[in-house]
Amino acid sequence: MSQLDKIINIFKCPVCGSSIQSEEAKNISCLNKHSFDISKEGYVNLLLSPVKTQYDKKLFLSRSIICRSGFFKPITDCITDIIKEGINKTDNNSIKILDAGCGEGSHLAQIIENLNGKSDAEYFGVGVDISKEGIKMAAKNHSQNNVWCVADITKTPFINKGFNAVLNILTPSNYTEFDRIIADNGLLIKAIPGSNYLKELRNIFYNNTDKETYSNEKVLKYFSKHFDLCSTRNIEYQVELTRDNLEQLINMTPLSWGADDEEIQKTLTIGINKITVDMTVIVGKKNNIK
Repeated sequence: MSQLDKIINIFKCPVCGSSIQSEEAKNISCLNKHSFDISKEGYVNLLLSPVKTQYDKKLFLSRSIICRSGFFKPITDCITDIIKEGINKTDNNSIKILDAGCGEGSHLAQIIENLNGKSDAEYFGVGVDISKEGIKMAAKNHSQNNVWCVADITKTPFINKGFNAVLNILTPSNYTEFDRIIADNGLLIKAIPGSNYLKELRNIFYNNTDKETYSNEKVLKYFSKHFDLCSTRNIEYQVELTRDNLEQLINMTPLSWGADDEEIQKTLTIGINKITVDMTVIVGKKNNIK
């Protein structure tokens, strides 16, 4: 039985909302015969119309390299601990976790690997992103215990209360949709930049602009309007970088999107050998659950 078959019951048709069945290896279909192909890499495209995005193959390749280097390990370790501490075993000992805006899948894959190595429960990861390039890479590299879908996080193809936890790491949120798909007593775990996140690059690319400094205060307040805030964890550390990894980091961060080639090359030659990671991990529960 495939990973998709094991959790097919949490999916719903993005066209009509009816339940979905997996009838053969090449596609899934709903009760009203809307059919969706399973790619050769193993992901499912449930996005009804293509969406243009700046997140391309080059960016995701760089992000994959950076993630494999351990750059985000303290963050994924923190999220692993939050899930272990905050999610109770389910009746069937199966815990389903969605990464909304998963990109190329490295964060979710690492967290699911961590969890399944430390628990009697079985953890399933579902990664969703509007970028086909990111999902294609995720399915190719991280198939074990994970299902990957091209889909819109503002209108996800999942049933109500289908997930024990939703992760939202360095990406925008849709709190109304998250509230719908998170189970009662489930968790929303959101990781956001702190004021010092990649400050060495921010100070260069946003020098003398209103973006040279950053505060996550508005994000925290908006989160608290939609979910009961259970805890916040601030994580700050420095990572030593080779020139190659610095180049990969520049390729993957939106901080560099407004920079021209000359500015990027100058940044690579000024001798940055350490970079600051500063993130806040926020944990919330549905505010209608007591």
